Amino acid sequence: MTDPSALLLAGSAGTALFILVLLVDGATRPGYSPVRQPVSALALGPRGWLQTSNFLVSGLLVAVSALGVHQTTRSGWLAALLAVFGLAVVASGVFPMDAMRGYPPGTPDTTPAATSLRHRLHDWAGMVVFSALPVAAVVAALVLDDPVWVVYSGVTAATSGGLFLYFGNAWEADHPRVGLIQRATIVVGWSWLGLFCWHLVP
Repeated sequence: MTDPSALLLAGSAGTALFILVLLVDGATRPGYSPVRQPVSALALGPRGWLQTSNFLVSGLLVAVSALGVHQTTRSGWLAALLAVFGLAVVASGVFPMDAMRGYPPGTPDTTPAATSLRHRLHDWAGMVVFSALPVAAVVAALVLDDPVWVVYSGVTAATSGGLFLYFGNAWEADHPRVGLIQRATIVVGWSWLGLFCWHLVP
């Protein structure tokens, strides 16, 4: 049987990498506004390979960590949710969003009336990403024995789920701070997952 420690550490590394890359790249990308524009837009333009790689590598690391979560918690549901989450992150990189709302620079500052199949696949993958993690946190709260982690997981489920709904409404309304709202959603959920994997290391 594969050592769960290495698998779990892969999950912690994947979540930390994802957050670090999106924050640094978003803050330093010319013509990009991390306050207004979504993380997925970083996969567009001349430096788009960086966020694309971030989706692929981080998603695979998290998907692999699901095996370690299963070995340590014996929860098939929790492991399956995290595997689906990780693979959906990978899909988000395979199918990038369309250019819109002013990025890359020179793109019309509007949402197009019609989008490509690639963009729709990206949206569906994103729906899985942002819904699977709160559900996984609920399952974690139900299967864990440590009261601190039960509470932390429950709070994460409620907070990340609420932020996801807020982000969805903000995106539809083209809210000027939609990028900031999405980043808050990601940091809350992914931080919990990274710390959770670290906590489970034997």
